[in-house]
Amino acid sequence: MQILPAIDLRGGQAVRLRQGDYARETVFGDPAEMARKWAEAGAERLHLVDLDGAKAGKPVNLDAIRAILNAVRVPCQLGGGIRDEASIVAMLDDVGIDRVIIGTAALKQPDWFAAMATRFPNRLVLGIDARDGMVATEGWLDVSKTPALDLARQFVHLPVAAIVYTNIANDGMMQGIDAGTLEELGRMADLGLPVIASGGVTTAADLTALARVAKLHPKLDGAIVGRALYEGTLTVDAAIRAARAG
Repeated sequence: MQILPAIDLRGGQAVRLRQGDYARETVFGDPAEMARKWAEAGAERLHLVDLDGAKAGKPVNLDAIRAILNAVRVPCQLGGGIRDEASIVAMLDDVGIDRVIIGTAALKQPDWFAAMATRFPNRLVLGIDARDGMVATEGWLDVSKTPALDLARQFVHLPVAAIVYTNIANDGMMQGIDAGTLEELGRMADLGLPVIASGGVTTAADLTALARVAKLHPKLDGAIVGRALYEGTLTVDAAIRAARAG
């Protein structure tokens, strides 16, 4: 599995939230410096989230995003507020993001998402954030009545680069990945698209557990690591080794 260090952006700073709660924020400093640190440690791809963009419905932290891209040579994927074609084009062609993550718009405008996935093959990632198995949208501010697996099934026939699946209950809590989430990831991986796990990775043991699931469900091919790297319970090197060991 590929390890993707996360850089969440708010007000131009690298931050982490607990369970997507904007009121439970920890600021970690300069995003470009963090990106350089993770890339130098061996990360092959970075996962960026524009938290302000998720609330505003359009990318906001453009200066910070450009600074990150100038600081590293590894590809970066970006989510948060990308809900129209103009934002997709701007991020991919103008800013230089490798691939964009779309969540809210995929749920609310599935036909549009399908058209965009076809127009930008293997450049769009389906972002599925869930609470109790149901899709959450608008920067996790709303929880829908759509099961996460049902949303994913709508798009398995399209040239989607990957699915990023986040269990909000685990995200930023430093409590590990629960067995239910591991089972859900396996079911989602069996649908056929590459799946990247997000939320809850705290120690190398979590990545070992994910790697074991990946052996049974090979389309589980990535894991996003956030707060654990910033708080030092895990290093990029240890994460990569655990993901490979299984």
